[in-house]
Amino acid sequence: MFKVGLKKNGVLRLISAKFYSVEDWEYFVNMRRELIKLKEDRINLKEVLERRTEELKIEFKKRAEIEQKLVVLEQEAAKLERFNVIGQLAAGLGHEVRNPLTTIRGFLQMLQNKEDLHTYKSYFDLMIEELDRANLIISDFLSLAKNKPSEFTRQCLNKLLENLYPLLQADAYSQGKKCVFEPGDIAELDIDPNEITQLVLNLARNGLDAMREDGCLTINTFIDGRYIVLSVRDEGKGIDTENLLKLGTPFFTTKENGTGLGVPMCYSIADKHNALIDVKTGPDGTTFSVRFPHPD
Repeated sequence: MFKVGLKKNGVLRLISAKFYSVEDWEYFVNMRRELIKLKEDRINLKEVLERRTEELKIEFKKRAEIEQKLVVLEQEAAKLERFNVIGQLAAGLGHEVRNPLTTIRGFLQMLQNKEDLHTYKSYFDLMIEELDRANLIISDFLSLAKNKPSEFTRQCLNKLLENLYPLLQADAYSQGKKCVFEPGDIAELDIDPNEITQLVLNLARNGLDAMREDGCLTINTFIDGRYIVLSVRDEGKGIDTENLLKLGTPFFTTKENGTGLGVPMCYSIADKHNALIDVKTGPDGTTFSVRFPHPD
């Protein structure tokens, strides 16, 4: 009979066991060692499983983010393809449709001045107004044409905005609203002045339309990392999630008399300048940020 001492939880315990040979004793000791080793392996395996579980969670999260980015890229690609189709249509048909409209408008003005047709003056005014609206839509079509060459010049974006500011102030004042320009210290850019002017006017007038009276439209420029940013911020009620997903889609508009081509034109102009357009919206307003790559 041997009395064997075993440690458990740091406490030495004595147990009684019968060993009829030394081999039995060695077998007992070996089994005890195997049990201890199995316990240690179990603890190690648990740690490995927990670590691998965390790694898989991170990997799944990264995959979800990549898939989400792929969906956004596919949407952008589809949007650019629509721009391309519309540009080709505009280049091929725009001038051909515009010429007869100009002729019709001229004859309507001539008939409008005849005394015996003075009774129908309101009808002539309405027809001329609708022709002008159609001409505006065609002009927007032509502006979306991809094959229209851009004339880039190196200049300061702030200077262009300073020249536009009085016009934007007048637009805001006529609607009982305000417009503020906050220029930052930025470098010069290679831009097409006419196209950037159109982009700013579209974004600014959309911002003014989105606000109630006494609202303030803020335009500022600044440097953010490797980008020179043009920001247009309004104080409207924001853009609904459903409409935000359709933003930039040709012909989509929430305005009663809108053409749905103003924002797509902005995206097209930004694309020609290798710029990105970010949109942040909420109940306090919407900010369109045009990010131009730094020329250096």
